[in-house]
Amino acid sequence: MKISEKQLSLVDKQIKRIIASGNYYSEIYKKAGITGVSTPEDFEKIPFTDKADLRNAYPLGIQAVPNRDVVRIHSSSGTTGKPVIIPYTRKDVDDWAEMFARCYEIAGITPEDRIQITPGYGLWTAGIGFQAGCEKLGAMAVPMGPGNTEKQLQMMIDLETTVICATSSYALLLAEEINKRGLRDKIKLRKGIIGSERWSDAKRNYIARELGIELYDIYGLTEIYGPGIGINCPDQTGMHIFDDYLYTEIINPETGEVLPDGEEGEIVITTLVKEGAPLIRFRTHDLSRIIPGSCTCGRTYPRLDTIKGRSDDMFKVHGVNMFPSQVEEILGQVDGVSSEYKIDIAHDENKNRDIIMITAEADGRVDFEKTAENIKNLFKSKLNITPSVAIVSLNTLPRSEKKTQRVFDHRGD
Repeated sequence: MKISEKQLSLVDKQIKRIIASGNYYSEIYKKAGITGVSTPEDFEKIPFTDKADLRNAYPLGIQAVPNRDVVRIHSSSGTTGKPVIIPYTRKDVDDWAEMFARCYEIAGITPEDRIQITPGYGLWTAGIGFQAGCEKLGAMAVPMGPGNTEKQLQMMIDLETTVICATSSYALLLAEEINKRGLRDKIKLRKGIIGSERWSDAKRNYIARELGIELYDIYGLTEIYGPGIGINCPDQTGMHIFDDYLYTEIINPETGEVLPDGEEGEIVITTLVKEGAPLIRFRTHDLSRIIPGSCTCGRTYPRLDTIKGRSDDMFKVHGVNMFPSQVEEILGQVDGVSSEYKIDIAHDENKNRDIIMITAEADGRVDFEKTAENIKNLFKSKLNITPSVAIVSLNTLPRSEKKTQRVFDHRGD
């Protein structure tokens, strides 16, 4: 998907604005001799940027507008050390709400809906993004925030909410609670908007089945507005990304080579009109591909496939590069195994070798010992490693109200 003339023109304006602002990136572009772009080749010469640059520019080194134009600050979740601080102008906030409302509309949500928002508020972009889009659409927002499952269920029943917004981990927890308490007939949910973390088909199918709802993947990250920059349509053929606000590339994460549509790699995003903290060729570390061709729904926005994981989520055991998504894929092939799992990696000093332990849940109708052996054999045949496998009863592993940590690497302890 080559950059269009209109997108090139917007990038050119962004670069000139950045240079004039004197911010962190202006110095990088000046040293590289970049003054603007007029061709796709010019664009591909612009150096990539990533979260490390944003930390180097802490706190407001990437700000490209005067202080008086900044109306809000957000910070990315899950970071250690220096946080990433992103300033927003009034236009940025309005543009983000417009994109989010567009996401709701694509998912078939209307002003008649009642939207229960469970992601966190505050510096994190999630809760306030879901709410701003809801208000822009004209639907009723029920701004619960995370946790307090008892209150969540009460509001869900009493207010007859029709849409749930959540991480997949919290949607799973709610589905299990509703199932356990026999509340299915008392809830009016019809759709779920799920974001913040990748999720397996097994988890998706369980949540959809137990809640009786249609599920939609919403995409975004704090550095690029937040959630709401893209969503999958009812035809479920990938997430539509709003190319009037963003330009998306897929690159080889190791070489930086731009890959053709259809090939899997790392998502790189350029903000075309963002004012407070414009980013050109930002490496998200999310792994996906641009789906070639047009969508059967008739929308012309380019589409990203389901996020496969993150390039920085990779872990190596016995010389084999692995991703959590590969573990999920294997577990999804085993009868009776749930979507929840944990990976522990450690080093056996006596044998001088790394060991990997997979803990997975299974329902009571299957033989745990045979299930563990089945999982071991699948790992051996597909990834050429043999893990230790522990099978535990359903609901044994911890549930999360936010993102669930699944990989624990003890080799550096």
